[in-house]
Amino acid sequence: MTPANNFFCCADSDPHSLEEDQAAVLSKVFSALADPVRLQIYACIAATDEICSCNLEGPVGKSQPTISHHTAKLASAGLIVGEKRGRWMWWRVVPGMAEAALNTIRGFTPSR
Repeated sequence: MTPANNFFCCADSDPHSLEEDQAAVLSKVFSALADPVRLQIYACIAATDEICSCNLEGPVGKSQPTISHHTAKLASAGLIVGEKRGRWMWWRVVPGMAEAALNTIRGFTPSR
């Protein structure tokens, strides 16, 4: 059987295919983490139970408006949640969200 025939023959039997809604969620998660600043911010938040936005400026080296922009993207992707306390937002990681995305991708890898 040629590779082209094999592709069409087995196209419907892929156990690792994604539904459209799953792909949309994964795309949003990976898009949010693809930015270096957002990845730094996520790492800072993940290293603590929760962290104030004001404490992200130093480690990331960005201004508060930039921090706010990037945390909004991470929150929109479902990776973090925030709570406003006074004038500051306190952020924490959504448990299991990043791990679920990674586990889905790991499921695409053929076992050897």
